[in-house]
Amino acid sequence: MVDNIAHVIQGKADVVEMLVLCLVSEGHLLIEDRPGVGKTTMAKALATSVDTTFGRIQFTPDLLPSDVVGVTVWDRHANQFVFRPGPVFSSIVLADEINRASPKTQSALLEAMAEHQVTVDGRTHPLHSPFIVIATQNPIEHEGTYALPDSQLDRFLMRISVGYPAREDEISILDTHGESDGLEKLGPVVNGRGVLAMAQAVHQVHVATAVKEYLVDLADASRRHPSVWVGMSPRATLALQRVSRARAASLGRNYVTPDDVKALAQPVLAHRLLLTPEASLQGISSEQIVRELLSHVPVPVPSEP
Repeated sequence: MVDNIAHVIQGKADVVEMLVLCLVSEGHLLIEDRPGVGKTTMAKALATSVDTTFGRIQFTPDLLPSDVVGVTVWDRHANQFVFRPGPVFSSIVLADEINRASPKTQSALLEAMAEHQVTVDGRTHPLHSPFIVIATQNPIEHEGTYALPDSQLDRFLMRISVGYPAREDEISILDTHGESDGLEKLGPVVNGRGVLAMAQAVHQVHVATAVKEYLVDLADASRRHPSVWVGMSPRATLALQRVSRARAASLGRNYVTPDDVKALAQPVLAHRLLLTPEASLQGISSEQIVRELLSHVPVPVPSEP
């Protein structure tokens, strides 16, 4: 799957790997970067690579919650109310420019992301499986946008950035994608059942006690850091363990090493840490805090189970 997506997203193997790891970890992904670097194209490439349903929601200030989850309407032919599902009833959902919608509409995704279900007019409707939300947002432009609430940020398994391509890769993009984005050349390489099978395989990856203690030590250090107002929650610790298992499986191992944890700490943890006002005024970033945690918390000696 990584190789298939790489035909469109060139020179970003590490970013594509995070995208796929998020999928097989059954988590949601936030892609945050400036316009034109391929955020939407990357999400579409994943949807094309998986033979399953795909829904796109273009978030705008006038978007309503019912435009996301669906609405109950009166069917005069059936003489009863019927539910018309919204685009969230897809296995892969692209929430494009999510920070342009109002907080009320953004929160319509919250139950879906957390519970894999939505409630409309008092009735609960289960969502598809697998289910992943890929949201994009531009962190530079603030006019006409609404910052995602902390509760919703915490629902994203990872937050990544695409970044500008290297010189050689950009020349290759000009050669291969001068007329189109190349998505029409992609085809599915796995179906929904295949994704679920990979997710089940990830659950079987062993996490040694020493690695679990390392995860807890990172969480404890984040909570005691003087520049951090709110540190890692138990949900964050579980998320880092889950995606570390996925990385280990992708590398052909049935056990997690501290290197798996360290490789994924930034995309899993940075968006979950809330800094103190003093730290923010000093220009300290959450990414910097994660680097400090990784450099100061003792790493256990890796060993096979």
